[in-house]
Amino acid sequence: MDLAGRVLHRDGLILVIDKPAGVPVHAGPGGGPNLEQGFAGLRFGRRRSPALAHRLDRDTSGCLVLGRHPKALRRLGRLFAEGRVEKTYWAFVRGVPPAPEGRIDTPLLKREGRRGWRIVTDPGGKPARTDYRLLAQHDGIGWLELRPLTGRTHQIRVHMAELGCPILGDTAYGGPPGERPLLHSRAIALPLYPGRPPVRVEAPPPSDMARMFAASPPIPPPA
Repeated sequence: MDLAGRVLHRDGLILVIDKPAGVPVHAGPGGGPNLEQGFAGLRFGRRRSPALAHRLDRDTSGCLVLGRHPKALRRLGRLFAEGRVEKTYWAFVRGVPPAPEGRIDTPLLKREGRRGWRIVTDPGGKPARTDYRLLAQHDGIGWLELRPLTGRTHQIRVHMAELGCPILGDTAYGGPPGERPLLHSRAIALPLYPGRPPVRVEAPPPSDMARMFAASPPIPPPA
């Protein structure tokens, strides 16, 4: 898999790539294509291939951070663990939230079942917080900016369902059918270097979300 053309940012510590939707970041139990298979093409002169600093779901597109060597990965691991990485997502959802902006503060729990696992809201789960802002709405569809303040599995997807605005295409959590959940990692900001501003990177919307902008005239195109 050729990923060199998807690099959004490169420096001595990190790469940020524009992850395509529909490809898992690493191999699952069933095998098949995954992003890690293309990391050797992202060495750019280094002996080691970069490695994942965090994860995105198979069907989520956008900013994905890689560390270029073990020291960088350790630094990135601390930043993510301490909640110092600012993540911004875009999503198209069914309906609109009850207020134009707010915070969902609902613990999440991984629950096993006969058909596999899923994430559910549960007072005994791990703390999970997501800030949201309604950017625009048209014909029963909302365009939301989402900022997860914690990093739980499927956090945004479950929190949107809890808010009553499931993500389009996210049938696992109550969304209407579609080719994939319309969730995009729009931007990321990493305070990597002391005394310098955070490294800020943005990923352009993928073609399926760009079509949503084109089909909804009242929604302004992204900057």
